[in-house]
Amino acid sequence: MSFVFPVHFSLLLFTTSFPLTIGVSLYEKVQLLETSYADIKEVLECKVLNLETKVIALEAKIAGLEEKAEHQESVLTTLQNEQENTTPMAPDSVEIDHPIVKNNPIFRTCYEMTEANPLLDSGMYWIDPDGKGIGDDAFTVYCNMTSGSTLIFHDTEPKTDVGHCAGRGCYSRKINYGASNRQVAALIALSEECQQSITYDCISAPLQFNGVDFSWWDDKNGEPQYFWSGNNKSIHTCQCGIDRNCVESHITCNCDSIFQKPLTDSGTITDKNILPIMRLNFGRTMENSSSGLYTLGPLECGGKLETKQLPSSCEDLWRIGHVFSGFYSVMGEKFVETVHCDFSRRPDQQKFQTWIGYSDVKSLPTYFFVQKNASFNRTKTPIPFEIEQLNTGKAMDLSSGKFTAPRMGTYFFTFTGVVNFPTTPATSRVALSLGLYSNGKRIALGYVEKGNNVVQFSPVTLQSTLMLQSGDQIWLQITAMSAGVYLFDSNYYYTHFTGWLLEEDIFSR
Repeated sequence: MSFVFPVHFSLLLFTTSFPLTIGVSLYEKVQLLETSYADIKEVLECKVLNLETKVIALEAKIAGLEEKAEHQESVLTTLQNEQENTTPMAPDSVEIDHPIVKNNPIFRTCYEMTEANPLLDSGMYWIDPDGKGIGDDAFTVYCNMTSGSTLIFHDTEPKTDVGHCAGRGCYSRKINYGASNRQVAALIALSEECQQSITYDCISAPLQFNGVDFSWWDDKNGEPQYFWSGNNKSIHTCQCGIDRNCVESHITCNCDSIFQKPLTDSGTITDKNILPIMRLNFGRTMENSSSGLYTLGPLECGGKLETKQLPSSCEDLWRIGHVFSGFYSVMGEKFVETVHCDFSRRPDQQKFQTWIGYSDVKSLPTYFFVQKNASFNRTKTPIPFEIEQLNTGKAMDLSSGKFTAPRMGTYFFTFTGVVNFPTTPATSRVALSLGLYSNGKRIALGYVEKGNNVVQFSPVTLQSTLMLQSGDQIWLQITAMSAGVYLFDSNYYYTHFTGWLLEEDIFSR
């Protein structure tokens, strides 16, 4: 049996199957779009989260900077208030025209600035301790014009939390100052005194525990220091230990106490030879209940090291204000001396000063005058001396009779003595010869003889000018003599030996 479908039924099947194919394709596309949207949404959410994290970090940084700015403003306000409270007020009828800061010349310290112009207000100024026009650039400091002190700030002004950690010095912070190391060292060298304050607020955070130092600070040379006030580098101590009023009598710092309560150690380091503080190290704050917060003050230097009226060194010249390297005359212990000053270096550096010598071109004065008070009759033996009239430079050794040249140069020697000749047959001749020796080699000879039969006293003399190296030795000795002949002397001091440095050979040295 065969069926015949109507035409409209066939068309219906055709028209219903075609839209199904199109529907499946659109569905897949919708699914792909939904997946892409989800991925894009996830990426955008991650970016938003990252941006929120950065915003939080920036807000924290801004808060820290604001806190630092507020702290510095507070310091400046306090210093200005101190200046206003202690500076005598001028009469109302007198108007004081304070100079504008930018028109003031750059001085080396605030103290020098106050000496030049006592009417300046406290505030921020430029200074150049290592010398204007040489060395490192000038920098700004706070000048307390009341005391004349100079304050150099650093990057650790606000109170700082050391966090939680267990080991020795597990928290460590390098201190960066607003000036180069050279400039800081120059300021300290120019100042009569320098100091730096430090405060540590603690709870169960000992600086030292069971004899072990968990906290310390590094001085300008990088050496660890365990004292927190004063200038005693040999012991671990804080100000309460110096005042003997710590919370426990057997400890030297409050924070070393076993009491679990807020405590504070405050002190001021006054040893300017090791300032400034270059690094702070704290430890043993591992308990949740423990805490440590430090506050480090600026480096403060004041006063002026007095220089003698006549400078005695390159450092004195530098303190006075000399900045050009070259040869200078300075006052030694007894003579005017010549030195070469290299002002491109600091006073504590090698070759800052090179000693040239005295104005008479003798870096070490050398001269002697010695005598004998007893007779001498031994040959081939250096003649010793008993009396020292002069021995500047201590180059002449009396007991050995030897002179040792301290410097390379030209020397002059002269000798005179009396020879005793005994009674002899009329036809006999007796004699004595005496030599001047340099390092064992005879270089000059004196000779005297007698040709009669009577007792006779005759002089023997010798002179010589020699070029000697440093360490060369000179002495006199009898080279030969007849029987019964000897070098005579008594308390009348007939025997004289004299020598001195004529000219030093500086450049060959």
